[in-house]
Amino acid sequence: MIETKQTTTLGRLPIHYRVLFTGFLLVIGIGLMMAGAQIMLTHGMADGKPGLSKEDIVYSYYGNRSGSKLEAALTGKMKSKAPDDVRFTLIQWARDEAPMDQWDKVGPLLQKNCGNCHDEESGLVQVAKPEVAKQLAEVDHGASISGLTRVSHIHLFGISFIFMFVGWIFAMTQFNQRWKLILIATPFVFLIVDILSWWLTKFWPEFAWLTMIGGFGYSLASTVMIMTSLAQMWLPRWTDGDW
Repeated sequence: MIETKQTTTLGRLPIHYRVLFTGFLLVIGIGLMMAGAQIMLTHGMADGKPGLSKEDIVYSYYGNRSGSKLEAALTGKMKSKAPDDVRFTLIQWARDEAPMDQWDKVGPLLQKNCGNCHDEESGLVQVAKPEVAKQLAEVDHGASISGLTRVSHIHLFGISFIFMFVGWIFAMTQFNQRWKLILIATPFVFLIVDILSWWLTKFWPEFAWLTMIGGFGYSLASTVMIMTSLAQMWLPRWTDGDW
């Protein structure tokens, strides 16, 4: 049943509001695509293979506890950044429990192949520093508690505002009332599922699937709301030529 009591609909808004809302939705839509690409280029390469899988999620949050973070990076997302012989030397050093009497050999390799990007100005971990390299050579326990806390609160605060404004615009569409309520609520529910899954996976890798479900759920709902809102703002069926 289509809602009939709604008086303010997107198609009948003044053009300046439609332009404003359209700009916002387009930027948010592009942002969602960039976020997906960023996930594929970071978490998606955690197991050294293209594409996002359960193993990628496990390695990112629970860790690859059969090896170190240094080895995981050199066999995964950073594999192309160093020649095979350099990667072999660094991985072997990590597997030997990172003896510092070999630092004269290992340090220059890290500086040459990693230091240009992982420097002080980049804000990235400075892997060419001995204390940092030794820490990275320890067994990979995945994301740290402090890191999860920081990323969780940033996502909860930041992304919830995006969903609020997308939902607010979508609330003015002509849409089945029950499904409208479900779509508006869905991104918030799946955002909580997504964040919660990080913490669960940190301790129990079986929950890694929840991360994929959470991200897919709020991305799908947001896409439906964005596309529906754009269509009803500009297609003649809803605007009736009222400019």
